[in-house]
Formats: sequence, C-alpha cells, structure tokens
Amino acid sequence: MAPSRGPQPPARTVHTTLSAHKGPVNVARYSKGSAKYILTGGQDRTVRLWNANLGTEIKAFSAHGYEVLSITVSNDNAKFASSGGDRSVFLWDVATATTTRRLSGHMGKIHVVEFNEDASVVASGSYDATVRLWDLRAQSRSPIQLLEDAKDTIQTLHVGSSSIITGSVDGYVRTYDLRKGELRSDFIGHPVTSLVPTQDGQTLLVTSLDNHIRLMDMSTGKALNDFTGHVNNSYRCRACFGHAEASVICGDESGMVWAWDLLDAKLINPSPPPKAHSKVITWTEHHPSDPNEIVTSSADGTAKVWRNPEQG
Repeated sequence: MAPSRGPQPPARTVHTTLSAHKGPVNVARYSKGSAKYILTGGQDRTVRLWNANLGTEIKAFSAHGYEVLSITVSNDNAKFASSGGDRSVFLWDVATATTTRRLSGHMGKIHVVEFNEDASVVASGSYDATVRLWDLRAQSRSPIQLLEDAKDTIQTLHVGSSSIITGSVDGYVRTYDLRKGELRSDFIGHPVTSLVPTQDGQTLLVTSLDNHIRLMDMSTGKALNDFTGHVNNSYRCRACFGHAEASVICGDESGMVWAWDLLDAKLINPSPPPKAHSKVITWTEHHPSDPNEIVTSSADGTAKVWRNPEQG
C-alpha cells in the first residue's frame, strides 16, 4: 500500500456552518494551539468568535465602522487585531470584547494586519500602497517603520523573525531582510493576494489573480511549483497548506475547494470538486494542530468548518 498523505479536503464533510454575519465573510482565523475557536470578520462590520465544534457564536466584537478585511491572533489568544475600511488598526482584548487601541495613519482601507511572534509589533498593509509597523509596547501612536516600495495596494503580508514579506496588486512579492537592511523584489506579473510560508521558512505559497498558486523558494524567489485548475482572477481567495504541508488547499470564485499534492502539483480527486459555497470563497485556513479540519469563509455570508468524515 502507498503511504497515506493524511485526509484531504475534498473527502471532508461540513461539520458546522457559522452563519450569523449579514453579508460576505472576508476572513476566518483559528485561535492558536489545540483549541477549537474561530474568529470571522465580515462586510457587516463585526468580528465574531465561534466555538468550531458546536458552531455556536460566543461573542461579537463591534467597533468597526466599515467592513472587516483582516484579523490576526496573538499566540496566547488573549488579544487580536483587525482592520478594514476604517483606515485604522483595531486592537482587541478577547475577554472583555473591547478595543484597547486604535492605530491611525493609513490613507486608505487596510487589507491586512499581522502580528510578529510575540505580538509586540503589528504590521498593516493598505490600499495606500504602504506597510506600517507599529510597536505595541511604545506609548507613541506613530509607526516605527514605513515601507513605501509598492506601487499599488498591499493585499497580504507575513511578519517573520527577521523579515517582512509583502504582496501587492502591482504584481510583486517583496522580501525585506530586516537584519541586512536589504529588499528583494520578485515579479509575479499579476496582483498578489495571499502569502503563506512553510513552517521552516524555506518556501512561500503565493496566490495571484491569474488562476495560479505558486510555491516559491524564499531565499531566491524561484518558482518551485505551480498549482492550477481553480478560478481566481478577480477576488482575494486565500490559500493554505494541508496537513503536514503535504498538500495545497484553496477555495475559488465558483465556490469550490480545490486541493493539490504539494510535490507534483496534481489535483487531488475529486476533480473538479463539488461546490462548497454558493459564492466566492474568500478564505481557507487549516486548523493549527488538528490534521482533519479546515475552515472556509465566503461571500455567501457563511463560514464552514470541514472535517474528515472518518474522524467525525
């Protein structure tokens, strides 16, 4: 028998549907560790916390005046940051469901926020084509660094221990080496909408608006693999790695969740997969520790938790 790669998403069934949002759900982030909690952000200006096992809403976080486009969760799960049309980064205390800080300075909507490892710094990327880094331990409300190399909207970014990687509508992935003070720009040629690195930091999963997902070598920018078959040329459809980073998973604009083998880029059956949502799938994320679970969010107003049926 061939060795099993672990359960794959097309074989999964809906375990729970999260459906309290009014309008599109733009983002769905798992809490860190083994707990089964999910934060979703939507067009209805709210962030909602869910019990992923039960599908029940625990609390709603309401302070945004515009749509929520991005969420990042601290490693201790005590706080998170969110952003969207407000042009400010909102910092939240989970226990009290209140904002502890708002960071202003961007001139357009903020498409992405990400913490560093200890959540002492948050990075924000905006329609204004800049990335701003904010020191959350400082009293100052001014950013500690401003990255202005992009020529168009920043849609996605990753904060590493010694680097920051950004993806822009101008078609570039930019890697800032903070120790060396160097910048490398890799031209994809189409708007870049999501970046997800492997855990070892050697490769990067890059989603772009040309119906392609590319696996890139982090040190050279060379394309190592190319995943195709899905429809993604108009909206941000965030991709992710499957269990043990053996596969790539992404929802597309037709509401299907696709999966490919990481090594040979072949589609994992069924191909094409059945519809998972009735509208574009905006976000796909694998549970940080459960090999059998992913979450998808969609413009159809729902987020769905998927499990391998053998695992319940």
